[in-house]
Amino acid sequence: MRADVTVDWEIPLTPDGLLGRLERFMGPGKSRAESAVEAAGGVLAAALLAAGLLGSAAARDWSALQWVVVALAGLDLIGGILTNSTNAAKRWYHREDPGARRARLLFVSAHLGHLVAFGLLVLDGDLTWTLGNAALLAGAAAAVEFTPVHLTRPVAAAAWTSVVLVNLFWLPVPPALAWFAPLFFLKLLVCHLVPEAPLRVRGRD
Repeated sequence: MRADVTVDWEIPLTPDGLLGRLERFMGPGKSRAESAVEAAGGVLAAALLAAGLLGSAAARDWSALQWVVVALAGLDLIGGILTNSTNAAKRWYHREDPGARRARLLFVSAHLGHLVAFGLLVLDGDLTWTLGNAALLAGAAAAVEFTPVHLTRPVAAAAWTSVVLVNLFWLPVPPALAWFAPLFFLKLLVCHLVPEAPLRVRGRD
């Protein structure tokens, strides 16, 4: 490791109330540089997704409700990928605390709602897609969470690759929605569940 880089597991104090809960959900102690990258990356990715959807012929037939679900899902996944990749989120969700594992698994479990909303409202009640991806999420998340810590990254990479291939070949969706499964599982399996050391460069925010 570079001499000016340190591993920083110290979690800063958070305020009481709603603001404190929000900080803990996102990861306390996010630096200004992380926030800037997160904001810029989010705007770029959201603009690309919006351009692709607006240019899709299939998307023109969606109802207003379907557009709302797709837009919210896209923003949540893009924001979640970036937020869960920060040092602040890694420090919080992978801290040495008996409640950390429970928090990680609750976070993943909450995303079953994404699958239900997407499958029933956007894919017109496609239960095969919904239940198939729910099973993939449960199995892949368990594999990553309960594997030995030194193997979590390759296991997560293998799990992500596998579930994306299953979606492409056996749980297909219209091309305008092909981004959902790769981003959904990237957020949860790779960005959220993989423990990584929160790094800090001395003298930089």
